[in-house]
Amino acid sequence: MTGWIAISLGDVTGIGPEVTLKALAAEAQQDDTRYLLIGDSDYTAALYEQLGLQLPLQPFSEFSAEGRFFLHNPLRQPLPQVLEPGSPAAARAAVAWLTDGAQRCLSHETDALVTAPLNKAAIVRSGQPFIGQTEFLSQLAGTDRTIMMLLGHDDRGRWLRVALATTHVPLKLVPEQLSAAKIGLAIELAAKACKDLGLSRRRVAVCGLNPHAGEGGEFGREEIDLIEPVVALMQAKGLDALGPLPADTLFHHAYRGDYDAVVAMYHDQGLGPLKMVAFENGVNWTLGLPFIRTSPDHGTAYDIAGQGQANSSSMRAAIRLAKQLARQGAKPVLS
Repeated sequence: MTGWIAISLGDVTGIGPEVTLKALAAEAQQDDTRYLLIGDSDYTAALYEQLGLQLPLQPFSEFSAEGRFFLHNPLRQPLPQVLEPGSPAAARAAVAWLTDGAQRCLSHETDALVTAPLNKAAIVRSGQPFIGQTEFLSQLAGTDRTIMMLLGHDDRGRWLRVALATTHVPLKLVPEQLSAAKIGLAIELAAKACKDLGLSRRRVAVCGLNPHAGEGGEFGREEIDLIEPVVALMQAKGLDALGPLPADTLFHHAYRGDYDAVVAMYHDQGLGPLKMVAFENGVNWTLGLPFIRTSPDHGTAYDIAGQGQANSSSMRAAIRLAKQLARQGAKPVLS
């Protein structure tokens, strides 16, 4: 038995609750995992009825209760029945549910946390500083040694696994935000991720920052002065790391299986290829947290929320990965 998976339902004016319920209905017969959904009871119950799902969802009282699918709202008051997309009330609730899920993992009540999408801009407009779920959870856990990895496969089972040395940083600030520590951490955690996934090999390819990986310094010296020494250091530590390599060809070779994971220098360098390959089933996995956290690789999609059209493939993949890691006993990297 896997144990308990907590799922924070995200922004209720988006598609998070819908894809969660659909994914759980599809996954229900796969094993005996127990789920704690953290969100608004009224909204979730109404959506459950609308979707017509056969899922035995019940109110949460205690972890020893009989059943597998539970719903809990840590907030004292339910949300208003009518909310505009991205409303402040929905944004604040999403952060509260995210916090509750993380705290339950930190206290070892649950074995993993899956986070449904929320909207950064809506949260900021609601009066709360917020960069992203990865950064928020890192701060809550008291660590700055986390890395965002996105992973997914195409319809032929060909995988890409991409770890980011920087995340939500304006492109013009990427060179100054890059550091040997961040690149080294991304390489180390990417290699450990391959181990946690049960892969037989842990070959990590590292992107250059500039076109053609700097062309020997003609297009920039970050490869020579920063990235190459870090890769050499990781090799000296016994890691199977290569680079810096030109990103325009590296992803092709990773896609055909030459490498097990890629370290990209910035957000769109890594996520553009990943979403080309696995737009429907990509998963966001936060490496380096003291607990397992996964998330679907998409946003709130306000334009289709409430219409029953949302594709739950990415959420189902996120739930499956969380279960896999929990079963295999994935452990955090201790700093």
